[in-house]
Amino acid sequence: MGTIWTAFLIGGLICVIGQLLMDLTPLTPAHVLSILVVAGAILDGIGLYEPLIKFAGAGATVPITSFGNALVHGALQEAKNSGPIGVLSGIFQITSAGISAAIIFGFLTAVIFKPKG
Repeated sequence: MGTIWTAFLIGGLICVIGQLLMDLTPLTPAHVLSILVVAGAILDGIGLYEPLIKFAGAGATVPITSFGNALVHGALQEAKNSGPIGVLSGIFQITSAGISAAIIFGFLTAVIFKPKG
């Protein structure tokens, strides 16, 4: 398990990559978000994200790349247990709490504050 400094450096590096993509390319924040999620998914698919989590701790589990990691990790884990149908159920089983929280807090924010547009 990494120290606070490795978490800070790795998490910061992931954020710097995202910021550079937004500043130096014509990509929108939505494109960069998608790229980072897919990058996390690919890294987990080839077995590199778990060692990164062990090395950096929260520096690898907090950024958005971890969401891609969770999607693939859940799908692969349930595919082993339940076969092909487990791919779909595994994705939602691991990420359902985060997705639900985003929907609920987004709704509450829209109710409390006046949304633009």
